[in-house]
Amino acid sequence: SSVAAAVDPADPETVQAVLKEEGVMLEAILCTHKHWDHSGGNKGLKRLHGSCRVYGNAADNIPGLTHPLSHKDSVVVGRMNFKALFTPGHTVGHMIYLLDGPAVGAPSSLFSGDLVFLSGCGRMFEGSSTTMLSSLDTVSSLSDDTLLWPGHEYAEDNLLFATKVEPHNASRENKYQLVAQQRGQKLCTSPSTIGEEKQYNPFLRSHSAELHQALGIQQFQDEDWTQFRARVLEELRKRKDVYNRRE
Repeated sequence: SSVAAAVDPADPETVQAVLKEEGVMLEAILCTHKHWDHSGGNKGLKRLHGSCRVYGNAADNIPGLTHPLSHKDSVVVGRMNFKALFTPGHTVGHMIYLLDGPAVGAPSSLFSGDLVFLSGCGRMFEGSSTTMLSSLDTVSSLSDDTLLWPGHEYAEDNLLFATKVEPHNASRENKYQLVAQQRGQKLCTSPSTIGEEKQYNPFLRSHSAELHQALGIQQFQDEDWTQFRARVLEELRKRKDVYNRRE
């Protein structure tokens, strides 16, 4: 195909260089949310590619937005078909994009912005833990073989935090060994898969009895299961924020 889509093109010069190298035209920008490190290149690329469409959710103040999206809307770019999924929590209008892989002879791919990272999740700047839990459950519901492409390279640090909350998780230990090797060679750790993440990402494991025990959290007698899981998620987020401030 002679057309391309860019997800969260914060660095327009780099994107433009890749477009030139590949000999393709930028037809669409898929923006997960409004933060500058995801949307900062929208207007600059739009000036270079006047017909380029900018997609995102209208609840976020996304620069250059031309095509507002709602939950489960489709975006077609050449032979690529993306499904937009509304996943608030990090911001009020956060969206993620699921590429239909089989349609282009590849695995399905999830571009998750700041919702979920390899072994981590984004901060809940504009949503409750219940809202964030619902968004993370959207991710967990996807096929296990879906490739995960997060918005940041936080894998090594996230896995070290996961060690603190689930020290006996063998899947996490195996993944950490691989990631440490990759980062030692200055390689990107993406993608992982949804199936992998459900094994070691604590933010996708709020249902896990092993995690509850490790955190020292028990469900109250009359507590709704979803509310309990949201409380687990909130505790995890608090501990991760403290961990981030360590010296």
